[in-house]
Amino acid sequence: MKRAHIFLVFHLLLFLVLLSTFANAWVSPHYFSKLNLLSLAFPYLFLLHLLFTLIWFFKRKKIAAVFFLVTFIFYNPVRRWVNFSPQKTAQSHQKDIKVLTYNVKYGSAGWYTMRKYIRDQNADIILVQEKDTSRALRNDLVKYPSVILKTKHKIVRQQNLFNDGSKGNSFYADVDINGKIIRVINVYLEPFKLNKSMLGMHDKYLGKEEKNKMGTLFSRLLSTFKAHEIQVKKIRKVVDHSPYPVILAGDFNSVPNSWEYYNLGKNLDDAFLKAGSGSSTSFHDYKFPLRIDYVFTSKSIKTLSYKVDYSVKFSDHYPVIAEFLLN
Repeated sequence: MKRAHIFLVFHLLLFLVLLSTFANAWVSPHYFSKLNLLSLAFPYLFLLHLLFTLIWFFKRKKIAAVFFLVTFIFYNPVRRWVNFSPQKTAQSHQKDIKVLTYNVKYGSAGWYTMRKYIRDQNADIILVQEKDTSRALRNDLVKYPSVILKTKHKIVRQQNLFNDGSKGNSFYADVDINGKIIRVINVYLEPFKLNKSMLGMHDKYLGKEEKNKMGTLFSRLLSTFKAHEIQVKKIRKVVDHSPYPVILAGDFNSVPNSWEYYNLGKNLDDAFLKAGSGSSTSFHDYKFPLRIDYVFTSKSIKTLSYKVDYSVKFSDHYPVIAEFLLN
């Protein structure tokens, strides 16, 4: 077999693997959890596809045009990582609410500077994950293990969503914002409990080296995907049965194009796709880009702005800030 034919077969296989990432919208982790691993590899698989397509162009092969055209199938999946065409919204000074979501890593960088940053944002709704909630909080705070919500507005009702002793947690609060009730859901899906040594990086917090790193890595990933499925179904129940518009935000511990992304975002708008631009990376502790923090809204809520604040490194996550108009 000629070298070009082998290369073509390899490229076709790569393209089929990329196509299979779409199946995460329907194939649950309990049925086939390994499929969800492809969402983690999507950016690298896509870049490899682009590289192979360029090679075909340099070789002046007609197949290059075919591979170039089919690349547009991945228009939306790519935009979930890097948005190059945000929705154009008319410039307006009017806004109803400003939302901030931030995984603060238990205040590891110091609470004073972190609290000052959060206060300075003057957000209407503040969603925090990985917060030490062992101490008593004021009446304007909703607290559950690891997650809290602070708001300037009246909380009508609230409910914890996970009661199974898992590491992740989520709750909803129905918030009355100037006479309009919005259901705000703070999401913190089960963490993967990974360490850098599993990925070949030095981890100063790890006392001993992991043995069988890859086996441990995949075992934790797959088991966490299955835990996510149970948690996502609980969250979706309060989204689907909500009598009010919904804001769903937090640390999903899941990347775009994953089963979690498709199912949590079902029938909702991704605020980054609506008003964000550039990279959506929100977790910076590892050497590769990861977007795991999100803000989703009901379609009746108009996204005015979306920003990942890369200037702030008080945690291993960047804060995500968005502004909305309530129709």
